Amino acid sequence: MSDTLTLSSPSLQQPEVFSVRQSLCPLGAHWITALQEAAWDRFQTLPTPVRTNENWRFSSMQRIREVDAFCPVNETEVHLPAAMESTSVITAQAGRLVFADDVLVDVTAPAPELTAKGVIFTTLVDAALQHPELLQEYFMRHSPELGSEKFEALHLAMLRNGAFLYVPDGVEIEAPFVVQQWAVKDGGAIFPHVIAVAGKNARASVVELQKCAHADTPHLVVANAHLHAGDGATLTHAIVQNWNRSTLSFQLNTSSAASNTTAKSTIINLGSAQARQEIHGRIFGNASNVEMYSLNVPEQSQEFDQRTLQTHVAPNSRSDLLFKNALMDRARTIFSGLIIVEDHAQQTDAYQTNNNLMLSEEAEANSLPGLEIKANDVKCSHGATTGRIDESELFYFLARGIPRKTAQELMIFGYADEIIQKLDHADLREYVSGQVQDKFIH
Repeated sequence: MSDTLTLSSPSLQQPEVFSVRQSLCPLGAHWITALQEAAWDRFQTLPTPVRTNENWRFSSMQRIREVDAFCPVNETEVHLPAAMESTSVITAQAGRLVFADDVLVDVTAPAPELTAKGVIFTTLVDAALQHPELLQEYFMRHSPELGSEKFEALHLAMLRNGAFLYVPDGVEIEAPFVVQQWAVKDGGAIFPHVIAVAGKNARASVVELQKCAHADTPHLVVANAHLHAGDGATLTHAIVQNWNRSTLSFQLNTSSAASNTTAKSTIINLGSAQARQEIHGRIFGNASNVEMYSLNVPEQSQEFDQRTLQTHVAPNSRSDLLFKNALMDRARTIFSGLIIVEDHAQQTDAYQTNNNLMLSEEAEANSLPGLEIKANDVKCSHGATTGRIDESELFYFLARGIPRKTAQELMIFGYADEIIQKLDHADLREYVSGQVQDKFIH
């Protein structure tokens, strides 16, 4: 029996499906097993996306149709090159989990005083065994609902492991919890998963670092992250996506904000041949502040495809989205965003902005911002800008003896820095700045 993923799979018999699932998905709990069986059936039934679907408008479909070229990784041991095993971007950490091809390879456990307060930072496998009721409360409870339902089903069906963070009511933690994801096997498909829960009046932050062990091995990555911020909580989430240039990646994110919460997500996109990201932020409670930021730096023939939803269900809340793209060579970006304000979400204050800096005549940026307002007492706006380096600003540098190339780099870094400064931790900001600078200089 082949483990190769096939989008249609018309000849795959039910016993073989179970064999694939059982060998690849050792989460153990019966309720997860049932979800995974249903997800595999759903994956086989759902059609492959097509460009005529509004959720896939402007997307390149060739790589999407070649998903069956990848095989799920089923190794139980993965060895990273020695230089990568100890890689640590952030010095002060509340805890760290390192996965290679969905196998846990390194752990830095939370300090005993945090554990004593009820903080849980562990793998999904361990959470399913040790905290089943808690995990069940948050596991796959929401979907982005932005077009990748087939790949979300594949993610669940093939899920082997992931990270689970739970911070109880009233516990505040300044240092971040770090999850590092490595793709290793040539031609492998992996399915990273992160759940982060902050209880009432709790404070926590999660940083995900995504990289490949080798520069040119092809990979399929279908990642999922869900964040839940309880009443009065502060929860931040950052992803630095830097898969190699032979990777097809999906990042499917959802977040739930209760009342009086402060929630912030920041995504830095550097790698992948084609990266699809779907982000749905739901505000269920009043008086909350939700912020969504992204910096995308594609070059050569990279394509970054981002679809977002800001859904306001409760009144008196604010959301702010700013996605910035700096495109080089023949790179392409797609931004499609929608703000939905339900009829009882009065006094909503919501913003959505997509800015595109074109650094090449051949680059292509597509922007589709939108509003769906059902309430009558709101303040909402959306917009998109596309432009090139301002020659008058460039002249300011040249007049002071700064070479043109240096001046252009300074202006580009200034453009990108607005998003980099949204990252909460100085070590992470320094790391991302270096990665962005290396990409432009390269």
